[in-house]
Amino acid sequence: MASQSTPGVYIQEISTLPASIASVETAIPAFIGHTEIAVKDGESVKTIPTRITSMLEFEAIFGKANPEAFTITVEDTFPGSQGTPGKLDSRKITAVPPATPSPYKLYYSLQMYFSNGGGPCYIVSVNDFDNFPAKGDPTDEDSLMGGLEALKGVDEPTLIVFPDVIEAVLPETTGTVYKDIYDAALAQCESLKDRFVIVDVKDVTADPFADAQHFRDNCIGISNLKYGAAYYPNLSSALNYAFSPTDQTITHTNIYAGGGANDAGVHDTLPLEASDPVDPSVLKNDPSLYRNVLAEINKNYITLPPSSAVAGIYARVDRQRGVWKAPANVDVRTVIGPSRKVSHDQQADLNVDATSGKSINAIRTFTGKGTLVWGARTLAGNDNEWRYVPVRRLYIFIEESVKKATEFVVFEPNDANTWLRTKTMIENFLSKLWRDGALAGAKPEEAFFVRVGLGQTMSSQDILEGRMNIEIGLAAVRPAEFIILKFSHKLQES
Repeated sequence: MASQSTPGVYIQEISTLPASIASVETAIPAFIGHTEIAVKDGESVKTIPTRITSMLEFEAIFGKANPEAFTITVEDTFPGSQGTPGKLDSRKITAVPPATPSPYKLYYSLQMYFSNGGGPCYIVSVNDFDNFPAKGDPTDEDSLMGGLEALKGVDEPTLIVFPDVIEAVLPETTGTVYKDIYDAALAQCESLKDRFVIVDVKDVTADPFADAQHFRDNCIGISNLKYGAAYYPNLSSALNYAFSPTDQTITHTNIYAGGGANDAGVHDTLPLEASDPVDPSVLKNDPSLYRNVLAEINKNYITLPPSSAVAGIYARVDRQRGVWKAPANVDVRTVIGPSRKVSHDQQADLNVDATSGKSINAIRTFTGKGTLVWGARTLAGNDNEWRYVPVRRLYIFIEESVKKATEFVVFEPNDANTWLRTKTMIENFLSKLWRDGALAGAKPEEAFFVRVGLGQTMSSQDILEGRMNIEIGLAAVRPAEFIILKFSHKLQES
């Protein structure tokens, strides 16, 4: 304030409003996997967490999906003989995808994420398609671990997703590499306390119970389970395989009903398209056949792990309802259905396991409703405190929001004025959450408490050592997982 040595009017502003807490984002996933390229503004972003907001931006930086090679056959049947075939009688076209499709699922997973309500996210490209090691090769574990380690230094992500991990690094008979990666991700969540892992359960057998046992015994450890949730089974998506017309070939056979040898492979390895558009052998010069072959190719749909769709659902539910709403009883978009049906009785074995407590959330199809996420448990399914996904994620949200907002207190006087200011700021934030429905209780004092002060949370020694202890208690709302309707007979009274 100016010196008051001269007669006049002086203005002094007095701050009466407490500081406020800004809510952090709750559903910013980081996808760690393999991409076609990793170049932004002419610089490599390999193993560098990169923020994107759309598929268009993803394609500009990381390219597209790895194209597949189909086995395409065209059988033309003629009524006449080989010498006098007559007019074409019928045509049969088949397009069979490869028996072992490419293990790179990140591009398709991003499509699923955005179509299910996803927004901004991070991509960590650990390798390109050409340098991918064999399934189960430990070097791929190293690259995925490197991507996870790179993510550790980025503050914004709140979810971790590994779209490639099942197909790419998990041999059918073991879960060692898979287990190492997910255990490391859960450990990172425990260390940073600001993120959560969405885990895919491998379809190993045709039996959901056997798959669950395999997962619990071989594919996940026993530590930090409250920081992750597992989903099963894979999803039969409505997405087509990527393919390049210039790389596709067909086998064309003429069949003569009237006699004579068939012309097997009369146009063997004929391309759908070629770099030379005037080449008369290019299938595209036969528009009808070209369209029919493309239509046959597009009848094939890719099967994907559910984690990316679930990440999109987390974002959608958080935006529409709040992080405290369970991301369950919600439709899964861009899918034909689960890769296998899970019955009511089978889900009982997935949802609750008295021995391990490793709950698995089922994705099921219901008549008239479509495909729904039908579970909201963390991997710590037997933990009364952290059993539910929305409870764990709500605490992460509140803890991170309060942590960032109270940083201004560092080096402030550790006295009653600072304590009151901090307490009021936190109470205002929690009151708003209570009004929004995040906390249980008829009154704010039943929903939460905030304590700070000498004799309450601190001793004289704490103050001498520069500690300001704040205690916060929350009554988080919990999902109604089991709805029990009780009916009885009522006797006639008149």
